[in-house]
Amino acid sequence: MVQETTTELVAVLIAVTHFSARVLTINEGRLLPSGPLQVIHHSLQAGARTWVQQKTRQPLGYMEQLYTFVDVKRSQHIGYPMVYVSYLGLVKEADEKKLALDAKWNDWYHYFPWEDKRQTENQEKIILIIKKIQDWVDSSASTEIRTQRTQRMHLCWGLHGHEWQEENVLLRYELMYEAGLIAESSYFNQQLPDTITGQPMHNHHRRVLATAMTRLRAKLKYRPVIFDLMPPEFTLLQLQKSLEALTGIELHKQNFRRFIQHQNLIEATGKEALVERGRPAQLYRFKTNVLQESLLSGYKLPIANT
Repeated sequence: MVQETTTELVAVLIAVTHFSARVLTINEGRLLPSGPLQVIHHSLQAGARTWVQQKTRQPLGYMEQLYTFVDVKRSQHIGYPMVYVSYLGLVKEADEKKLALDAKWNDWYHYFPWEDKRQTENQEKIILIIKKIQDWVDSSASTEIRTQRTQRMHLCWGLHGHEWQEENVLLRYELMYEAGLIAESSYFNQQLPDTITGQPMHNHHRRVLATAMTRLRAKLKYRPVIFDLMPPEFTLLQLQKSLEALTGIELHKQNFRRFIQHQNLIEATGKEALVERGRPAQLYRFKTNVLQESLLSGYKLPIANT
């Protein structure tokens, strides 16, 4: 007997608009664009592109398959596996009036406020989250479990000799999920408001978004994917602020400028952008071979001292 399976396509479309990292959502921000997967093309990825464009009317740029998830809760409800095939797309934000499916753009820190370390008030939120996780650690049934939980907490949150790693979004989310701090969790015990733990999403789509954020933040360290999110011409400050929006960390201005120019990925256009104060800023563009180059060459971004 062949077991039935329901497969849905989930699209995580990311843009950087006015130095805000944005994600396209539907259902009043409770879902990512999603729906039943249909065989409409010989290539799954090409079919996914066609599906997303038809359903959302959002023009697409770079797109890659993200991950395949099994929604255990929905699978138990319908009696057979519910599988999500997810895709990550990097786009230029379209006017919401032109979009379908009641699509709306949201700042992704609306769902993950603790991931934006640029905001000083978020440091207090992180402290509150860690205190609640510590309570969960202290409730461990054995010394071995307590040790494992403690190690995970230190690794995820940059404690006791560990550095904060911006790409550990999913690890932090899953730890909060297990500690019962996430509304989607089966262990949820509302201890902190949504302003600290983020807006919930239906069908575990927040976990899909966390996976996309992890993938994108990691890729920024070894591939120039920021190219797909920038306008054709930009200033160095615009490039820096866009990277800061995606990583959630402030970068040292002068070190960043020296660093990015040494990568040999951008070139001056010979034009200048008008700024509110001071001298006009030089405009740059990515070189034509940028996608074959390494943006960060395995080096860490020059983080500002805090």
